[in-house]
Amino acid sequence: MQALTSPATIRALCEKHGFSLTKGLGQHFLTNPGVCAKICEAAHLTENSRVLEIGPGFGTLTRQLALRAKQVVALEVDARLLPVLDETLHGLANTTVVQGDVLKTDLAALLTQQFGPGQPVQVCANLPYNITSPVIMTLLEQKLPLASITVMVQQEAARRITAAPGTRQAGAITYAVHYYAQPQYHFSVSPGSFFPPPKVTSGVFSLHLRAAVPLAGQPQREQRLFRLIRAAFGQRRKTLANATAAGLAMEKQQVQTALAAALLPLNARAEQLTLEDYIRLEAALWP
Repeated sequence: MQALTSPATIRALCEKHGFSLTKGLGQHFLTNPGVCAKICEAAHLTENSRVLEIGPGFGTLTRQLALRAKQVVALEVDARLLPVLDETLHGLANTTVVQGDVLKTDLAALLTQQFGPGQPVQVCANLPYNITSPVIMTLLEQKLPLASITVMVQQEAARRITAAPGTRQAGAITYAVHYYAQPQYHFSVSPGSFFPPPKVTSGVFSLHLRAAVPLAGQPQREQRLFRLIRAAFGQRRKTLANATAAGLAMEKQQVQTALAAALLPLNARAEQLTLEDYIRLEAALWP
């Protein structure tokens, strides 16, 4: 097998298998060997690691994962890539390719079937930019046996996801991610590391899942907390009181009373609150 890090090899594989890129799937295939190695290092893989890769593409990162981990399962949505992966991953006995959409797949069943019940799994992936948030939240909300998630996405999204709650860069997804995990931004990746090159810079980050979440065993409160956060950031140019009242269909006075009860400023804006502040505000809004 020729180097999958060569654009010429990628073009030859496309021609051989009659494969053409689909813009709607956000297909930008990683070709920089140094980046693949750095992603593996950021994930802290060991010879005992069990890895789920989402979107292997041509298998460039997959091969590096397979060299370091005990077992790799690659979930690929594009069925046209299966014969390509049969060729590029040939000889890797510890690697299995499964065709499926991560947003529609029963991930709990897949992990149990492929890795065994309750085995801790690490996710590593070069995610399509257009489904970054849905994939991250799917992995977090399903309470899967995940030890960590290390992914590459658009740099702007990576910075927002890993921002500290209570800072200007924070968004609704920042708080949702911090609720479930401890994020860490690792490094940036230039467009030239991909085929075809995207128009933006990418970023790699990890999420280390918490052993326990703040509202564990209280699903109704969890749902209300995330509704509150989405409402607060739905109109982030407005004060939190105005945005929340509109987003939750409440009277502004009710929200202001809750803010006061939670010892929060009446003129606060969504990004100024910490996760703990939002948890107190949820309790005050729905006593």
